[in-house]
Amino acid sequence: MVRSVLLAALVGTAAAFAPASSMTRGSPVALKAEMSESLPFLPRPEKLDGSMAGDRGFDPMGLSEIQQDLTYARWAELKHGRIAMLAIIGMIVQEYIHLPGEAYQNSDPFGAVSTVGLGVNGQIFAAIGCVELANFNKHYDGSEPGDIGWTGGLLKNKSQAEIMKAKEQEITHCRLAMIAITGATVQTLLFHQPLLG
Repeated sequence: MVRSVLLAALVGTAAAFAPASSMTRGSPVALKAEMSESLPFLPRPEKLDGSMAGDRGFDPMGLSEIQQDLTYARWAELKHGRIAMLAIIGMIVQEYIHLPGEAYQNSDPFGAVSTVGLGVNGQIFAAIGCVELANFNKHYDGSEPGDIGWTGGLLKNKSQAEIMKAKEQEITHCRLAMIAITGATVQTLLFHQPLLG
C-alpha cells in the first residue's frame, strides 16, 4: 500500500515536468495582462497604473479593486507613514532625553503615557484633533493626497520631476517607518529593553 502511494506520487511529480505530448493548433494566445513591477508573477492591478508616487503594482490582497478611487487610500498611507516617522524618532529620543520633572523620567514608551498624566495626554490629543479637523475635507475634495499646506517652501522652484522624486522619497520613508515602528513596538513589548541599548 505504501509503495503504491509513493509510486503514484513519483509518477505525478515526474508528469508535471514532462513536455506536453500534443500541440494545440491555431495561433498561440498571448498574455495581454501587464505584469506587476513588484510581483512579476502577478498581473498589475488596473488602478495601480504608476501615476502615483511609489506605485509599483504591489497589491497581493486586491485592496485596490474594492475602492472607487485610490486617493483616500493614499491619504491614509501618507498620514500613517508620517505618524510612524514621528513615532519611531520619538521612541528613540524619549529613551535618552527627558524633560525636567519626575513625571517625564520614565524611559518606557508605553509606561510614559500613564506617568505623564491626563493633562499632557489631553494636549496631545487636542493638537492631533485640530490638525485632523483642519484637513478633514481635503480627503474628499480631490486635492493632492498628503498636501496639508505645510511644505515650508521645500517644493518652491522645483521642476515636476523633482517634486515627483520628493514624493517618491516620502512614500518610501513612510513605508519604512511603518515597518520600523511595528518592529520597535514588538521588540519593546517582548524584551522591555531600550531599542538602541
